[in-house]
Amino acid sequence: MRYWLFKSEPSTWSWQNQIDKGDQGEEWDGVRNYQARNFMREMKVGDRGFFYHSQKEKSVVGIVEVIAEAHQDSTTDDERWECVDIRAIANLPKPVTLDQIKGEERLAEMVLVRNSRLSVQPVSDAEWGIISSMGGMKL
Repeated sequence: MRYWLFKSEPSTWSWQNQIDKGDQGEEWDGVRNYQARNFMREMKVGDRGFFYHSQKEKSVVGIVEVIAEAHQDSTTDDERWECVDIRAIANLPKPVTLDQIKGEERLAEMVLVRNSRLSVQPVSDAEWGIISSMGGMKL
């Protein structure tokens, strides 16, 4: 299993919106960045991801699971754009802010710290463990 981070503006698609979709989940559509699309092409069913609220909140708020591998993004006919489907599986007991992540020296090389604009990004096993712990998850 691999780990990922999915960023969303809460005014567009919030953690609550994701929870409300239940087990059927939702396409992670609308991504128009080649690097983010390529990361989605690497994802497998069962991979886990952090759900990150961007803009004002700037925090990891939940955990999602990939439930469908890369397929045509239904919001475009352009075959270059693909997406995965994800479902919410757990709230993070305590949101972990970007400032907290940047303040943790063990996370200095995390993609979120180095390239905060990328909407879909990989998370290492170590980073997953650190942020999960910071958020009050029991591993």
